[in-house]
Amino acid sequence: MSFFPKIYFHCEVEEYLTKVFRNNELITALGAKEAESKYQSLLSHLSHPPAFTTVRVNTHLASVKHVKKMLFEEIQKQFKGICVPVLEHPELQDILLIPTIGPRQDLKKHESEVIVGAQCGYAVLRGAHVYVPGIISTSRFMKAGDLVSVYSDIEGKCKRGAKEFEGVKVFLGNGISELSRSEIFSSHGPMNGMGIRMIEPVYLSPSFDNVLPSHLFLQNLPSVVVSHVLNPQPGERILDMCAAPGGKTTHLATLMHDQGEVIAMDKIANKVKKIKQNAELLQLNCIKAFCYDGTKALSAENREDEQEGPPFLPESFDRILLDAPCSGMGQRPNMSYSSTLKEVMSYQPLQRKLFTVAVKLLKPGGVLVYSTCTITLSENEEQVAWALETFPYLQLQRQEPHIGGEGMRGAGLALDQLKLLQRFDPSAVTVQGMDIKALQDSREDDLISLANKDCIGFFIAKFIKLNVLLEIARKLEGKKLLSMYSVRPILAD
Repeated sequence: MSFFPKIYFHCEVEEYLTKVFRNNELITALGAKEAESKYQSLLSHLSHPPAFTTVRVNTHLASVKHVKKMLFEEIQKQFKGICVPVLEHPELQDILLIPTIGPRQDLKKHESEVIVGAQCGYAVLRGAHVYVPGIISTSRFMKAGDLVSVYSDIEGKCKRGAKEFEGVKVFLGNGISELSRSEIFSSHGPMNGMGIRMIEPVYLSPSFDNVLPSHLFLQNLPSVVVSHVLNPQPGERILDMCAAPGGKTTHLATLMHDQGEVIAMDKIANKVKKIKQNAELLQLNCIKAFCYDGTKALSAENREDEQEGPPFLPESFDRILLDAPCSGMGQRPNMSYSSTLKEVMSYQPLQRKLFTVAVKLLKPGGVLVYSTCTITLSENEEQVAWALETFPYLQLQRQEPHIGGEGMRGAGLALDQLKLLQRFDPSAVTVQGMDIKALQDSREDDLISLANKDCIGFFIAKFIKLNVLLEIARKLEGKKLLSMYSVRPILAD
């Protein structure tokens, strides 16, 4: 049973998604009833947080076992007696998994209320405290030290500084106010720092504020998988085309043992600054970050050898990760999706521009991994079908590890092609939520299986770029052999 309402979309977006998840290929394969059931399950899961918090260990600085021990001790302090395990993943050996306890439905609500913005609310559901910039409204006489109930304004209709709010709000849990109302809404401008310390969140997850910052990186499980799928090797030259905030960039550098070169690009300067900060924090030296538009990263003319940044010459990289800008519909939790259909549809052409540049920058024999954190066909399987038709020298490759499900029907791809794709689909989970007793009664294998499924919506495709001349020769040789065999029976007569 859902604790929160299903995710809300604009009517035009909802109509679009309904057609996507009721497409003829899918209904023929699953049947109308099963296809509809999976779609409704997906909508419900998107409004709830994943069943686990995933953290990637910076193995460049410490072993997983050592960090696991430190993290377990930290969680014991935070949870004050509630014993929650820290699990290692058998296939992703650089991550740790912490089960999320909730939803806790027996929490008492307090008279004093705090309303926070939707994005702040989603962070609270994944373990964060409430910081002042996220607070929109508080009760009239709230003082520092008061017990308060925290709610999310999921529709964005509460006015900043309001003393009460009767609109749609979702209960997130209880906390203690660190500041008074007058301090939060000071006329001197918005303050920073913690506003509400959460003590009884609806979903119990550890806070990672300043927790082992050089040793841990918060990442969703599929985001870790994608770097392993690219499989960068020491000494190679890697391009992360849309790299902010740097989670995958730093993971790639770590997998290469900080040997080689990882070029990270993003067109927003503040995001590039964040990539550099993360690289420095994790003590990784092979990363070079540049503020540049990926669609313009291919050099149209010869460039100076001394120039290390973009634009780059064709066939400059051994492997390329294109974690493309997307509609982001797979992110969790999300109770109200604000983008219009026009905005959703704008991503496909942008992704194709970036993909085209990536193919040209990739060396023959090189690997290109394309990924998104969305659930649409147009940004995922349809892009694969387009890529294979547009670039005949690209070939889909088997992914390792393959933890997600296969690709979704509806883009005209063959079944063997769909099996080479990874689509992480939260609708595959049959149960929502976990309490302490259920956690204690679960086998570790079952918990790992749940973590693999109950995560964000995500998509991964892996391509290899064949040598164009060799591929043409191979096809010509194939036609020659076919011609020889087609005339032999006639000659034999």
